[in-house]
Amino acid sequence: MKRGFAGICARAIIGVIGSLVTVLVLASPSVAQDGYLIRPGDVLRVEVLEDPGLNRATLVSPDGRISFPLAGGVVAAGRTLEQLQSDLATRIASNFATTPNVFISLEKLAEPRAASGGGTRAAATIEVFVMGEAGNPGKLDVKPGTTLLQAFAQMGGFSPFAATKRVQLHRAGDITTLSYDAIERGTSKAGATILQDGDVIVVPQRKLFE
Repeated sequence: MKRGFAGICARAIIGVIGSLVTVLVLASPSVAQDGYLIRPGDVLRVEVLEDPGLNRATLVSPDGRISFPLAGGVVAAGRTLEQLQSDLATRIASNFATTPNVFISLEKLAEPRAASGGGTRAAATIEVFVMGEAGNPGKLDVKPGTTLLQAFAQMGGFSPFAATKRVQLHRAGDITTLSYDAIERGTSKAGATILQDGDVIVVPQRKLFE
């Protein structure tokens, strides 16, 4: 009897918290989020009620995807927050006893890009996108000539989930896989790679026992 009552109370508390989170999401002053279609460059805040360790901000990459632990790459652009929320909950459900409560809000709108040749920002910096298990995923505005190793520092290093031996550099349709561990040991020169405008650094989630 006590266990049953405790279970009812727990479900009630989760329901109340979920409602509060939903209210906060919809009340965000940045944009009317109901019906908003996600765009590349947006930064989303993802929260999983059952596992706060998964909570994070994630960037929508130029190809319209986000990277999330237990789910991998997920198409986000062109979808509403509710659609992505439902899809993500379904994708990670097998890792929980019941379908988890996933809440997604728009943390930051994609910044309009300055016209080429006309803006100071475009002339002074280039855009590099960081996805996955980085310390601070998102868009980096870096100076021309910035190296990959310098970008690692600017993105805040790596999260505990990071597969540092399988970091990917996406450039104009080509994907180069490199090892940060080897760069750190001095056995790889990949850290000296000069970044180009539009490069995407993807840090995959490490596998079990990796």
